[in-house]
Amino acid sequence: MNTVVVIGGGASGIMAALTAAENKDNRVILLERQQRIGRKLLATGNGRCNLTNTGAAPGNYHGEQADFARPALARFSPQDALAFFHGLGLLTEEEYGGRVYPLSNSANSVLDVLRFALEKAGVDLRCACPARRILRRNGGGYTVVTDAGETDADALIVACGGAAGAKLGGVTDGYELLKPLGHKRTPLRPALTQILTAPDYPRALKGVRAAAVLRLTDGETALGENRGELQFTETGVSGPAAFDLSRAVAAGGEGLSLCADFLPEGADAFALLEKRRETFPGQPASELFTGMLHNRLGRMLVKYAGLEAARPIGSLTDNELRRAARACTAFTLPVRGVEGFDSAQVTAGGVRTAGFNPDTLESWFMPGLFVCGELLDIDGDCGGYNLQWAWASGRLAGRLGT
Repeated sequence: MNTVVVIGGGASGIMAALTAAENKDNRVILLERQQRIGRKLLATGNGRCNLTNTGAAPGNYHGEQADFARPALARFSPQDALAFFHGLGLLTEEEYGGRVYPLSNSANSVLDVLRFALEKAGVDLRCACPARRILRRNGGGYTVVTDAGETDADALIVACGGAAGAKLGGVTDGYELLKPLGHKRTPLRPALTQILTAPDYPRALKGVRAAAVLRLTDGETALGENRGELQFTETGVSGPAAFDLSRAVAAGGEGLSLCADFLPEGADAFALLEKRRETFPGQPASELFTGMLHNRLGRMLVKYAGLEAARPIGSLTDNELRRAARACTAFTLPVRGVEGFDSAQVTAGGVRTAGFNPDTLESWFMPGLFVCGELLDIDGDCGGYNLQWAWASGRLAGRLGT
């Protein structure tokens, strides 16, 4: 019987352990540094667990060699992931943009069926058991040194996760464990996190949510664009529209700006405001965007446009309406950076994928060593893509090259 040791009880590690356990010739040991498995999983999707995205494709992933993700995603698609979870008794529902959640709207449901599956498969689960070192054995295989002693492995799967979400267990352990074995990493950056901006307008709009097209620019150069929900915070902006641009902000340096368009695609802002002037000339300018945008946002845009709030709308000139139109289609905030790893949902960067076979996730120069999940230099967009990578890469690693 072969002993397979999996380091890390997150999404990819659990999937790797379950896959390896399907081979009855394998004895599977799952080591987790925390008191329980899946703690970060419980926090995904604001506690609802956005467990996959039906539209997940290689183009949704990033890294030094982003195409590295293609074989794993092809062998375990979102439809395969859903079939797997349905087979465990989990009921799901699909929401906008292909996002899939458990029908219960609780991440606990996902973790519970995975725990039941681990128990049924006979996986030896060892919590509060952090791996400290990995040693290569002379006769082949590996020895994992933990606080409880040494555990020998014929095959080893490292699935420690990344540095993001430190309060929930995000660590750099995996990078340190693999470094003595010759596997280096790319620079690490927080991704899918809040963007920090000049705070004056966001602070006044704290808690306001709005649909927007958000563009990231460096002077005249466009660095990225995303449509979705934008939420204002005390220090900047968050929400899906901002999260997908945070990766570029973290890598982009100084002098960046965010530009938000709050109107639907194709809307003529000036024509809408002309109609408002014609229909409600006696209303104060503070009500210029009433019915179009959140009231607090509309009033802030009037201020941003430099208009006097008490002036009757009917007295506004065409040039003043054009200023207001630009305010709601090109609301610009200077960028100051991003929140750190504590708040980030995922790590951009990781162990260099050049050191692994994309068809198996086995090390090119350390036979029997596999790596999966966020630990690798692969990260996905916001909306279930990162958990899909966790399931797909964990599944591939757990096959142990077969």
